[in-house]
Amino acid sequence: MVGKAVSARDEILARLRTALADSPPPVEVPRRYRRADDRPDLIETLVDRLEDYRAVVHHGIDALPRLLSEVDRLAVPTDVPAHWLAGYGGQLHRDAPPLSPAALDDLDAVLTGCAVAVADTGTIILDAGPAQGRRALTLVPDRHICVVRTDQVVGLLPEALSRLDPRAPQTWISGPSATSDIELNRVEGVHGPRRLEIVLVSPDDEVVPDGPAGGSGA
Repeated sequence: MVGKAVSARDEILARLRTALADSPPPVEVPRRYRRADDRPDLIETLVDRLEDYRAVVHHGIDALPRLLSEVDRLAVPTDVPAHWLAGYGGQLHRDAPPLSPAALDDLDAVLTGCAVAVADTGTIILDAGPAQGRRALTLVPDRHICVVRTDQVVGLLPEALSRLDPRAPQTWISGPSATSDIELNRVEGVHGPRRLEIVLVSPDDEVVPDGPAGGSGA
């Protein structure tokens, strides 16, 4: 009588069952990760990380008029706070209807806020929330000016994740877009903004009644 042929798959699975038959029960691995960091120098740490990534950091909402005076064609989310644009006299392009990739590429800069910033890693996170807009808005223009409130700065990634909606589209930014070839020659602006400028502001600076955003619309 000829026995049933055994396939290679059946043989491999049989060997696995035999090998696992006497294996010890799974070991519970303690995961005591740090989830909060209340050290007093969070802002200084964030600035240090950002500058190490070659981002440029400015302090105070008063820095915005000077930065925007360098921008002729500016893209903004539809809900950008009006006082961020105070005195801006260039071409203001609101992302409504959504600007095409070609139109975004033709602009000088984009101005947005953020959802949270992580001091430990120097990461700015956007989640399409208030004053942030959609992902393409901050990935195509060559220069990204991002307003970060000091109360949006947390120490560690677990703290940041607790503030984010996991269902929202997220953009994590650690410095200007950069890559390098096999010889480690750094090239910036390959898959995102070549220039990243962070404007750190106090929450008190943001308590300003909103009116119609200024600037000449497009």
